[in-house]
Amino acid sequence: MAMRPEIRVQREDFDVTEEVRRMTNARTDVGAVVTFCGLCRDDGGSLSALELEHYPGMAEAQMRRIAEEAGERWLLSGLTAVHRFGLIRPGENIVLVVAASMHRQAAFDGANFMMDYLKTSAPFWKKEHLLSGASGSWVEAKDTDDAALRRWRGSAAD
Repeated sequence: MAMRPEIRVQREDFDVTEEVRRMTNARTDVGAVVTFCGLCRDDGGSLSALELEHYPGMAEAQMRRIAEEAGERWLLSGLTAVHRFGLIRPGENIVLVVAASMHRQAAFDGANFMMDYLKTSAPFWKKEHLLSGASGSWVEAKDTDDAALRRWRGSAAD
């Protein structure tokens, strides 16, 4: 049976431990689980919140395509991706990727691949809200995100 990814875009927070439990509960084919949890950060001490917007329906479809490609590249037992939207304060969760496999390298690669593509290919936008009350700017894509993505293009799983 092919791996069926769990994809969610939601306003409410998620529980990392619960997501791992859901993926591994009563499974004997999981030897490794890799999690990545992205948090809202405030680099300069001036951020009140990030406002995350997405294109409903399209965001989930793109996340599913990315997850299915990860499942084609690596032998994954499971892959969960949860992305929040709405107003998110510094220190709060934004995104979660949980990848499970029989072996650690496939789990690491699946999680990394999912995150690299989420950062560059999924239709999400972030706007800064500042402590001063001013509305900040939309967060621009970073060259480092594009560079991270390039390592997956043309590479096949071992």
